[in-house]
Amino acid sequence: MDLNSASTVVLQVLTQATSQDTAVLKPAEEQLKQWETQPGFYSVLLNIFTNHSLDVNVRWLAVLYFKNGIDRYWRRVAPHALSEEEKISLRAGLITNFNEPVNQIATQISVLIAKVARVDCPRQWPELIPTLVESVKVQDDLQQHRALLTFYHVTKTLASKRLAADRKLFYDLTSSIYSFACSLWNHHTDTFLHQICTGDEAAAANSLERTLLSLKVLRKLTVHGFVEPHWNAEVMGFLHAVFERLKQFLECSRSVRAESICRDRLEKTIILFTKVLLDFLDQHPFSFTSLIQRSLEFSVSYVFTEAGEGVVFEQFIVQCMNLIKMIVKNYAYKPSKNIEDSSPETLEAHKIKTAFFTYPTLMEICRRLVTHYFLLTKEELTMWEEDPESFTVEETGGDSWKYSLRPCTEVLFIDIFHEYNQTLTPVLLEMVHSLQGSTNMENTNAILIKDAVYNAVGLAAYELFDSVDFDQWFKNQLLAELQVSHDRYKPIRRRVIWLIGQWISVKFKSDLRPVLYEAISNLLQDRDLVVNVFEFRTEQFLPYLESMFTLLFQLLQEVTQCDTKMHVLHVLSCVIERVNMQIRPYVGCLVQYLPLLWKQSEEHNMLRCAILTTLIHLIQGLGADSKNLYPFLLPVIQLSTDVSQPPHVYLLEDGLELWLVTLENSPCLTPELLRIFQNMSALLELSSENLKNCFKIINAYIFLSSSEFLQMYAADLCRSFCELLKDITTEGQVQVLKVVENVLKVNPVLGPQMFQPLLPSVFRGIIDGERYPVVMSTYLGIMGRVLLQNARFFSLLLSQMACELGQEVDQVLGNMIEMWVDRMDNITQPERRKLSALALLSLLPSLNSVIQDKFCGIINISVEGLHDVMTEDSETGTYKDCMLMSHFEEPKVTEDEEPPTEQDKRKKMLALKDPVHTVSLQQFIYEKLKAQQELLGEQGFHALMETVDTEIVAQLQEFLQVF
Repeated sequence: MDLNSASTVVLQVLTQATSQDTAVLKPAEEQLKQWETQPGFYSVLLNIFTNHSLDVNVRWLAVLYFKNGIDRYWRRVAPHALSEEEKISLRAGLITNFNEPVNQIATQISVLIAKVARVDCPRQWPELIPTLVESVKVQDDLQQHRALLTFYHVTKTLASKRLAADRKLFYDLTSSIYSFACSLWNHHTDTFLHQICTGDEAAAANSLERTLLSLKVLRKLTVHGFVEPHWNAEVMGFLHAVFERLKQFLECSRSVRAESICRDRLEKTIILFTKVLLDFLDQHPFSFTSLIQRSLEFSVSYVFTEAGEGVVFEQFIVQCMNLIKMIVKNYAYKPSKNIEDSSPETLEAHKIKTAFFTYPTLMEICRRLVTHYFLLTKEELTMWEEDPESFTVEETGGDSWKYSLRPCTEVLFIDIFHEYNQTLTPVLLEMVHSLQGSTNMENTNAILIKDAVYNAVGLAAYELFDSVDFDQWFKNQLLAELQVSHDRYKPIRRRVIWLIGQWISVKFKSDLRPVLYEAISNLLQDRDLVVNVFEFRTEQFLPYLESMFTLLFQLLQEVTQCDTKMHVLHVLSCVIERVNMQIRPYVGCLVQYLPLLWKQSEEHNMLRCAILTTLIHLIQGLGADSKNLYPFLLPVIQLSTDVSQPPHVYLLEDGLELWLVTLENSPCLTPELLRIFQNMSALLELSSENLKNCFKIINAYIFLSSSEFLQMYAADLCRSFCELLKDITTEGQVQVLKVVENVLKVNPVLGPQMFQPLLPSVFRGIIDGERYPVVMSTYLGIMGRVLLQNARFFSLLLSQMACELGQEVDQVLGNMIEMWVDRMDNITQPERRKLSALALLSLLPSLNSVIQDKFCGIINISVEGLHDVMTEDSETGTYKDCMLMSHFEEPKVTEDEEPPTEQDKRKKMLALKDPVHTVSLQQFIYEKLKAQQELLGEQGFHALMETVDTEIVAQLQEFLQVF
């Protein structure tokens, strides 16, 4: 691409690509895409985005195309890679000057330079770092800032490389520029502090931006640029200076107005100081040892004493708490139980921690956390009053503990209490004892203090197990507080029910639960209270089931936010799951409401996931009656499992579970339920982690109505399975084979014909001696079904295999029997072992010389099978086949067991037709041997029996003595 002639054309197309008119935009994008691999294209782009006289949008687009091109075509091994000559020219052009006037474009240029540096610096681009170092020294404000911005992005990118050779290069780079980076940071920091003191706010804002960027550079160099940074005096000097600078900046914040242009950037810089310390502690815990004392003193002083008043802000408090937490929890600072096994560095760090966390310090931290940071604020109380639902969602959800103050304080409390529980337990218990008895309703602060202390006791429940008699406390104090109906006591009622939720799995007597259920039932009528999920015992809960379920359902209808609805649905699901069939009288209202809720939640996929989970438990509770839900239920399953529909990304996993549960509880196959299976073909092609559930669903259809199902889908399934088996794990292979095995079990006549394309590979796997035992076991299970229940088809398959292998039929049969006998130990399931014995015995009586030659092996397997299935009757001393089933019995279900599904019943009925459960192996062996004897005559049969080991014959005779 000639630069002079191409520039005008590229500029014109880029201009068209910024158009809002799709008719203009689309062709332009297509043209740019075609040019991506043209030599010279990126040189043209460089000329365009560095030409400040052109339209900003065009230059912005040129930068983006250049940046994307680096990702695709800069590396030497990339298809259509840029030539070395063009890359040399581009690298030079990128750092010719740093004078981009537009901030957004300047940032993009810095990022793309960093992308090139990741590949080429320092080997192919040794001049980059020296050029940047010189450029940040210039007096021109714009050039200095842009160079510093690029310096930061390059440093950040190089620091992120993880290969050993790249790490070594970054260590070398750091050692060469660290002194300069420190002096640069100190210079800009001192300049800012001087300007802010003299009141030159505009200049201070510019200096603060440079301070922030130079600190970002130092952060990357300090954290990632040294193997053992504690041996470098300059690094440790910088880290100690961080504390002094932090104090200076915090003091500065007193004089900077909230609306000042400096305020936001000042707080960002303060936070960045703390990030330097946190990152260094995370990456180099032992190098941080000399900073532990100072970090704790600094953080505790600002967060837990008056020193921080007027200067600290929420995000700074969070960072300080994270610093304390990381020191307290740091595994590197915890000695082994056997002190001699601990390193000197660990012992030194532990000694410093122990010396700092004295009883007075811990007591003050604990009291301050509980009585200051745990207190509900005026804003929170107002929010609760005006919008209780939003308040609950924000408090129970919210941001990660790392970034939000309330969760952060609670996590710090838990960690400190766990680490120093012997010291802090008496402190917390004293706070609890001071709050016993009634609370003055007019004293809002007393109510908030009680709420905070109860919060602490709930968070520390496991640590307080041996120190708190929770049952007595519940009976004597907490239950009475739940019954206080005064509106101002609402925070305590809510906190007490949460507190019980924390303790119920730790220590709570079962005989107190009915009293608790009564209290919860009353509380549910107060719509401002958060719903908690408790462990409960079904028989104790049943008297309250109707009222609880009704109140929960009413709450579900009344709340408006998705998170709240999801939470209530979760509680309803837990109740339905626990009481199972006993929910049936009460679910009518919910069944009628869920279709409306599903429709309303069209834009809220996570709420729809919660609805799917509720439906799963509802179907399990309703059993066969769930058929009444099909008009709503089946379209839901259809949508959730259709991979062509965008929501499937969120709904598929739960949708498959619901599909499976629906089939398991279905009393019969309906046309609509059969039609949904059209979704399965695409699901099998996905080969995702959901494949296991897909196979369960296929099996469920087979058990539900094999004839209708296979008639419609057998051919498609067989094709899908053939494709799957080309590239699938061993576990997946077994899942496919089990489906085939179930088909043969349910439909032994038509099944082999329907899945005929799969059977040669099974046969071949047996005679080749499949190396994976679990696969071989399944192969033998399939072939056992064919041989025992469809001898005609087996004969045809045997002839086909002989033809394919170019061998005689008898030779193939002999090889198969020999491998079957040899690999019998691969079969671990008693049913399959008996099936193998029955299948091989079905070859008798026979005059075939190959079968007679393998007679010994067949008898060995048969005797093994007898040992597996025969149990001795202690009264009569005779043996009986323990696998025989004569009639169907409805099993008795205990409270802890789930009642049998419709599918469980179908499997039982199927077993009544299965030779494994209807044919006595003992009787079958006797009859087959008797028939063989009649065929060969006494002498011939005797000669045949002599091929069997005498010990095996003796065992056989003992089993057959009743005949």
